[in-house]
Amino acid sequence: MEVASRIRSVIPDDVPLFVRVSATDWAEGGWEIEQTVALARELRSAGVDLIDCSSGGLVPHAAVPAAPGYQVPFASAVRLKAGILTGAVGLITGVEQANEIISSGKADIILMAREMLREPYWTLKAAQSMGEEIRWPKQYERAAPPRKVSR
Repeated sequence: MEVASRIRSVIPDDVPLFVRVSATDWAEGGWEIEQTVALARELRSAGVDLIDCSSGGLVPHAAVPAAPGYQVPFASAVRLKAGILTGAVGLITGVEQANEIISSGKADIILMAREMLREPYWTLKAAQSMGEEIRWPKQYERAAPPRKVSR
């Protein structure tokens, strides 16, 4: 709490402050989602704008049930119960999957790490697959696919 408060006090109000949490330890007697919700409420009071809801990784004997979107329910619970913006993570790899998470209100943003390492053009390809026209970064424009001309 002290770190979050201190950071918020030195960054501009228009710079968002995100905090990544491990929403559960996936272990008996460990940290659970209700504790994360309580922490998220406190962090919101300290000026945190968004909770990035990850899980596991802190207890060596944890049995993490990794599957597509397995951490999304944590983002959804924190968003609903703590009244703070959330980021969903956890084997989110497809456009339809990401779109459903956002459109259904389970999270406010999707945070992709490993998938972006595997496919750095994911967002450009996702936009194209959804029929969206987006600008490519200037340094990549020569490699962009031809644009449709509207008449």
